[in-house]
Amino acid sequence: MTSFNPTLSTDEILTKDAHLIQSFANLDALKQNSTRTAIVRGKGAYVYDSEGNELIDGIGGLWCVNVGHGREEIIDAVTAQLKQLDYYSTFYNFTHPAAAQLAEKLTSLAPGHLNSVYFSNSGSVANDTAVRMLHHYNNRLGRPNKKKVLSRVGAYHGSTHLAMAMTTPLYSEGWDTAAEGLVHHLKCPNAYREAGEMTEAEFLDALADDMRQTIESLGAENIACFVAEPVMGAGGVIVPPTGYHKKMAAICADNDIKFIADEVVTAFGRLGHMFASKDLYDSQPDIINTAKGLTSGYQPLAATIVSDEIYDVISAPGGMFLHGMTYSGHPAAAAAALANIAIMEREGLPQQVQTTGKVFENTLRGLEDLDIVGEVRGSHFMMGIEFVKNKDTKEVFAEEHQVGTRIAQAAQKRGLIARPLGNIAILSPTLILTEEEIAKIGGILRESIEEVTQTLNLD
Repeated sequence: MTSFNPTLSTDEILTKDAHLIQSFANLDALKQNSTRTAIVRGKGAYVYDSEGNELIDGIGGLWCVNVGHGREEIIDAVTAQLKQLDYYSTFYNFTHPAAAQLAEKLTSLAPGHLNSVYFSNSGSVANDTAVRMLHHYNNRLGRPNKKKVLSRVGAYHGSTHLAMAMTTPLYSEGWDTAAEGLVHHLKCPNAYREAGEMTEAEFLDALADDMRQTIESLGAENIACFVAEPVMGAGGVIVPPTGYHKKMAAICADNDIKFIADEVVTAFGRLGHMFASKDLYDSQPDIINTAKGLTSGYQPLAATIVSDEIYDVISAPGGMFLHGMTYSGHPAAAAAALANIAIMEREGLPQQVQTTGKVFENTLRGLEDLDIVGEVRGSHFMMGIEFVKNKDTKEVFAEEHQVGTRIAQAAQKRGLIARPLGNIAILSPTLILTEEEIAKIGGILRESIEEVTQTLNLD
């Protein structure tokens, strides 16, 4: 009989791991026994590998362990829920206390008239749900052609077939995406790479013009929505120019195009607010999608939160809501989310991040004096460091240099997990870091970048 064994040795874990398909991995390299790390335990801002090494979790699991590892309140809430009701669906006319309470809580936190929630189990599915819902919404309004989606170069909206179509084309190289011609990508709001000699205001105007021209070309009557992350995540941590989201939302409203805020990463404290759209970027979405920090990763759960106007149409007489997942609003996941949000509110974690997040941001910006650091960008506990061969020309390193990976490896040797993304290193740690831990991260990164720089040919 096989059962879970938490005490396997490193060799035993890696032998069994040969049967696991990792995400976004070089599977061939893994077959050739490339270096793998088995994480076996977590506590607070730290995780521990199977060799006993203590590592600062600089990527928060994957943008998600906002309240830190090992929070007994969440573990106890999940345990209590499983003992009372392990599972029941929310299909047809069924509900249960955990999903009902969480739906009410989320709508009380969401900005504006976003008062209805559909639960799923990942940010990818939440984004798929939003588009599928809007397609149905337009069908019910007698607008069957109003289906196209505006996204952006550099965006990341997920890995399901439709969400990948909304994601920047780079991520689907060698893969197909759904509904060819459905999604149109606007210019990336990356000032470092795209603005040239334009001022921030001029760059904003250029981005707005790009949206207007695309709408005119496609026809507003054919466009259902525009989807945007408040800060782009896996596309390289891109912060748009000031006023971007408010202006884009206004253009959408003028053309009867729904504005979807993909807050899968940015919600629940990562940028210092429960939701970044309204409080940080002064925009009112028609739909907000969220996941990750919703449960701090303790359970898989996502939410698509929609406006009263959308819900009134899709719930009108004469139709069925033919969309559903077995685990939508799973009792244990909903219980985890409620406990997680309670911790954030009791400890004032988003408000704390408004201070410590800026300390983290400024600490990392201090690395810009290093020879290969072209730009440090991001906000609060969502940061990216872009490495360049030449700071004046912004010339990138060739792919074979694997600069991001080498710096991440050097950091891990020193006790910090960072996420490499080509020539970029991403940091998205737990939100409970102390200023001393932030300073330690800054020191490790500086030493790691300096070490790798010495091995590079910069001529």
